[in-house]
Amino acid sequence: MVVFEPSPSWAALSLSSTERQASEPLPAAAPVAPAVQQTSRTQAPPSASASGDVPSDVTVVDPVLVKRAVKAAALGNAMEWFDFGVYSYIAVTLGKVFFPSGNPTAQLLSTFGAFAAAFLIRPLGGMVFGPLGDRIGRQKILALTMIMMAAGTFAIGLIPSYASIGVGAPILLLIARLVQGFSTGGEYAGASTFIAEYSPDKKRGFLGSWLEFGTLAGYIGGAGLVTLMTALLSTDDLLSWGWRIPFLIAGPMGLIGLYLRMKLEETPAFAAELAKAHKDEQSRPKVRLRDMVQGQWKSLLLCMGLVLVFNVTDYMLLSYMPSYLTSELKYDETHGLLVVLAVMALMMCVQPFAGALTDRVGRRPVIAAGCAGFLLLSVPALLLIRQGSLWAIGLGMAALGLLLVCFTASMPSTLPALFPTKVRYGSLSIGFNISVSIFGGTTPLVVTALIGATGNMMMPAYYMMAAAVVGGIAVWFTRESAGRPLPGSPPAVEK
Repeated sequence: MVVFEPSPSWAALSLSSTERQASEPLPAAAPVAPAVQQTSRTQAPPSASASGDVPSDVTVVDPVLVKRAVKAAALGNAMEWFDFGVYSYIAVTLGKVFFPSGNPTAQLLSTFGAFAAAFLIRPLGGMVFGPLGDRIGRQKILALTMIMMAAGTFAIGLIPSYASIGVGAPILLLIARLVQGFSTGGEYAGASTFIAEYSPDKKRGFLGSWLEFGTLAGYIGGAGLVTLMTALLSTDDLLSWGWRIPFLIAGPMGLIGLYLRMKLEETPAFAAELAKAHKDEQSRPKVRLRDMVQGQWKSLLLCMGLVLVFNVTDYMLLSYMPSYLTSELKYDETHGLLVVLAVMALMMCVQPFAGALTDRVGRRPVIAAGCAGFLLLSVPALLLIRQGSLWAIGLGMAALGLLLVCFTASMPSTLPALFPTKVRYGSLSIGFNISVSIFGGTTPLVVTALIGATGNMMMPAYYMMAAAVVGGIAVWFTRESAGRPLPGSPPAVEK
């Protein structure tokens, strides 16, 4: 497939492309000579008429390549969240292995502290991988982050316990978590950008929702494995060697994901950006960090607000709640994990349909519904969970899970549309990772500390409500992107 250089008439109109629906007629452009890059082609769609009613500068995407891109991006995300799921669901055991203490709360705080440390370094990873993704390409950076993620997770499974090497054990755990955090600084922004830039405008919400489908699949894989080990292994076996198994599995998973990502072609939007700049692969202009912030401050603030509500509620439900049920409510560990697994399975079933819904009604109404739901229903849902019976916990968790789908189905297509192609990877990496580092990844640690300091078991609900207010303000100022071209790119249609 061939990239056609955009004509001068399109360049003059590109600044306003985000303002018009994908279906709105644009002036026809004069044909230009094709470039050499073999990644995509820009031409009139099959339905274009001779009268020029349909724009000639349109990116026509190959459905086969789109499916391959979605699969590779989702698998990488699944591997990332497989690790997070394992770490969260086995946090109590890791606390005993790496942070011996007579106080279970102190152990849990130490474990979640190492969990949060990975998020504190994510902005640095975003500042490194983001500009590289905008300079040398999305595909190469996504392959690199896959290698680093797999290596960091695999290394955790090899670390000796505190009983074997003393303080060196938690130090090595922290280093491995920092490697993971650094690599994930370029993972989500790159994966969501990759899918968004490959997707036709009218299906971007549906295709983007599969990224979070991968997240849920990773969580279910990690949590399911921990649940199985908890049920089959004795406490001594789990403490001595069983906890290592989920982390060691990351090695083969990483190789599979790397293979899929190495076979991908570069996105049509990035290839077109290179053609517009008249630059070959060896003389690409350096994308500076200043370029990703200067002129993008409003989009960055909106991104951080949307990511805040998305990740606080995500980590609260999928990472913190298993430990909350076990450590704070003294609920049976195995039953609690099974309830959360069932909720995630429900979310997976709804996810693609909710993504398709965002293409029909828009991203903003779906996100706004999620914010309103968390604001109104967090307290009733947590009261149900605290009631303690299986049906009450299941109902409360299911309510929170379905509200979370409003974010998981819409954010992968909403966030990349905030930024132009030239700085999309870098700007999204910065905004996303700063917000996740400050608010998302610290959620288990902060809520555990708040409960310990106040004794108020309703803190998780209040924290989600506060996040919902911030998210509601952000979505109010966010421009609708459903059915529209990405900023800086021509309309995209399916072949």
